[in-house]
Amino acid sequence: MWKGRFQQQTAALLQTYSESISYDWRLWPHDIEGSIAHSAALEKAGLLTGEERKAIVDGLLAIGAEIEKGAFTFRTELEDIHMNIEAELTRRIGDPGAKLHTARSRNDQVALDIRLYLRSECDALDGLLAGLQSALVELGAANAEVIIPGYTHLQRAQPVYFAHHLLAYVEMLQRDRERLADGRKRINVMPLGSGAIAGSTILLDRQLVADLLGFPALTRNSMDAVSDRDFALELLSGLALIAMHLSRLSEDVILWASSEFHFIVLSDAFTTGSSLMPQKKNPDVAELTRGKTGRVYGNLMSLLTLMKGLPMTYNRDMQEDKEAIFDSVDTVKAALGVFAPMLREAKVDQVRCAEAVGDPNLLATDLADYLVNRGLPFRKAHEVIGRAVARCSELGCGLDLLPVSEYKALSPLFEDTVHEILQVRRSMEARKAIGAPAPGNVAAELARWKGLLG
Repeated sequence: MWKGRFQQQTAALLQTYSESISYDWRLWPHDIEGSIAHSAALEKAGLLTGEERKAIVDGLLAIGAEIEKGAFTFRTELEDIHMNIEAELTRRIGDPGAKLHTARSRNDQVALDIRLYLRSECDALDGLLAGLQSALVELGAANAEVIIPGYTHLQRAQPVYFAHHLLAYVEMLQRDRERLADGRKRINVMPLGSGAIAGSTILLDRQLVADLLGFPALTRNSMDAVSDRDFALELLSGLALIAMHLSRLSEDVILWASSEFHFIVLSDAFTTGSSLMPQKKNPDVAELTRGKTGRVYGNLMSLLTLMKGLPMTYNRDMQEDKEAIFDSVDTVKAALGVFAPMLREAKVDQVRCAEAVGDPNLLATDLADYLVNRGLPFRKAHEVIGRAVARCSELGCGLDLLPVSEYKALSPLFEDTVHEILQVRRSMEARKAIGAPAPGNVAAELARWKGLLG
């Protein structure tokens, strides 16, 4: 493509070192879509005849059909997806193909392709996130009466509905969807027409191209348009947060599926065994997801580091953006795609959950609230119940078996009916504040999310 300036053939080593077709081939639908729109602007400017444009469009569609069938041969010496398609088009239709690159550069071409690709992937990711939200809501609704211990510091803290715990992840995933939707606005800006750095003396109708490609806005500065990867960094940041949420959910699943907890049982279809120990049933989906999160973080840091020292405008360093982008998108999509069906096949061990939530110490705070409602300041009430727990440890019993006389010795505010406080269902009914896990609240939230998710 630059043979007019150079007298020597590019070294084979450099061709191998500099090629990107081995991974950017996947941009082919977007490259063809962008080229078809660009040809419309060339025709409007009088640089292509109607017949020439038809030959270009037909040729591009034919190439696309071959790529889709796996019948197209990509050539490393042509470096990237742009030149592979353009060279083959020119080989097939002659001069009209050679006219296609008029008034554009690979700099604005790749910026367009990446934006088209990421716009599409944002929509796909949103659908996968919604699918996982639905799976969480379905699992919660199917076990609406199940109560489990809630944990802080991985120590039993207070009882919560299992569905309430799952709904916490639904909220996280909703924030992820909102971040994607917001970032999509900045992806959805059309850069083609910016050229290599300063546009072109050949005036094309950029708005026409934007309209054909469904972009609501145009880039306003040609230098920024070809050097900007903020939109990609913003998406990688959003993907890192999604991966973090999936990793946290994975940790809960791993704990719940362990013999020590046994709150859930994962299906055989989404677990693996051991090559040595025949009894094992391993939560590999969750473990792999937890592990792959590190890759997603690394891709974000890679692109941040790549961009931090680049002068304006386009630099070849930026070719390295694609593998990080592709890998993060693929990794998060794969994790979301496997997590939802895994949860849909999971079963809750209601007996084991009931045993765990039967721990009377989970209601220690309820006892403190009992004293607060009788006029004792919370800090003093906290101290009294702390002494009650310590006394239970001495006697080897739970708070539910501590004699009323022991309670009254700790505070005269305790009445003979104090043990009635130590009932889990009663405790849950009392947690009626907005966002708290009272059964009515949880049922309303499950219904609300079912309606929102369809």
